[in-house]
Amino acid sequence: MPKMKSNSGALKRFKVKKNGSIKRGSAFRSHILTKKSQERKVDLRGPQTVDSRDTTRVKRMLCKA
Repeated sequence: MPKMKSNSGALKRFKVKKNGSIKRGSAFRSHILTKKSQERKVDLRGPQTVDSRDTTRVKRMLCKA
């Protein structure tokens, strides 16, 4: 049987933490930051995790399931 191939786009976007949750980047942080309030940008700065409903799908893409 051939090797399982992981989704290369998912590999670049997600990291699995030791406790099994998945770390992800924040959306709305790349450009047009001048019109966003400082408070909103600070909130986007913190670590984000993938929602529990999507973890199995993401883990399957990363071949971790």
